[in-house]
Amino acid sequence: MGTLRNGLFGGFHGRVGNLVGYTLKGKHVIRMIGKSNKPLTPARKANCEKMKVVNEILKPSLHAIRIGFRLAVAGTDRNEYNEAVSYNKKNAVQGEYPNISLDYTKVLMSMGTLPVAANPTVSQVEENITFSWDKSDIPMSQYDTDRAMLVIYFPDLKETSCQLIGAKRVEGKDVIAISSQHINERMEAYISFAKQDGREISNSVYVGSLNLDSKATIAAESTSEVKDIPEFVHLLQDELNQKVSGDCGLKLSEHDARIAELSINSSPGEEANVKETLSSTLTLLFQKAQVNRVVVKLSTHDKEMIGLLKDLGFKKEGYFVENRFVNDSWVNEYQFAILKSEWNMLN
Repeated sequence: MGTLRNGLFGGFHGRVGNLVGYTLKGKHVIRMIGKSNKPLTPARKANCEKMKVVNEILKPSLHAIRIGFRLAVAGTDRNEYNEAVSYNKKNAVQGEYPNISLDYTKVLMSMGTLPVAANPTVSQVEENITFSWDKSDIPMSQYDTDRAMLVIYFPDLKETSCQLIGAKRVEGKDVIAISSQHINERMEAYISFAKQDGREISNSVYVGSLNLDSKATIAAESTSEVKDIPEFVHLLQDELNQKVSGDCGLKLSEHDARIAELSINSSPGEEANVKETLSSTLTLLFQKAQVNRVVVKLSTHDKEMIGLLKDLGFKKEGYFVENRFVNDSWVNEYQFAILKSEWNMLN
């Protein structure tokens, strides 16, 4: 039961029907609860998928987010987590639904005006992860005593390790210890700097990945068939994004896990690299992941990629008029596909 506060025209607290009232940062808020039975529109499906991939990294990083975005929302009725979600959903998400993923290089763990870390690097020796950065050239710089905030995200585990108050900027190095169970896991590393009194903070900087290639190699070489196929396909997508500039998407069909759906948007002049990378990806899909068919949809104007797919043995199966809406215009698409039996015969 809801209770009125400040009379009939004030806010209420609690639940009344499918409405719930509460106070957020001094403001009365009323929102609707419960699930809608209306089918999701394509735009809402895309938004839900974007929220999902952003929340996967931000939720386990909540302690860092609260510090990192505190000043960005100071004096407003916004909260730190929602601010981080809003920024990263707009700037760190790549691809188009249903092939939406996160560009880890564009993720922000903090937002502020202090100078960012200069030329940061990350390295690993067993449980010790070392962050290094260039020291200031100015003696007794006003930024020398800024403290490092280190964040390591483990994408495959959906977990985060943080060091919220680390070494001083002038030291040029800091070490964060991780669990021995995590030493072979893939890592994405970030660094920020904050004033000792907490009144200023820098934007975070993406430092790099650790164990990305080794995880894919282990998965590919360990057995003739991979046990965790969705995870293996996810690793292949990450490797595609590392080797090919532009947006790449790779996922198993929601209707049949033996069908893989691929999308590649590469840069001009990169055809040779794309062909080699795509060839190795197809081999792993067919040999390790029990995939029987790979499907690609692409713009009818992408002549270079169409030629590349034909060279690899793909066959054109369909023509879809105004199949996607991109940059304020409709795009016609071809569908190409190749079967495992066809790939094996050609290779």
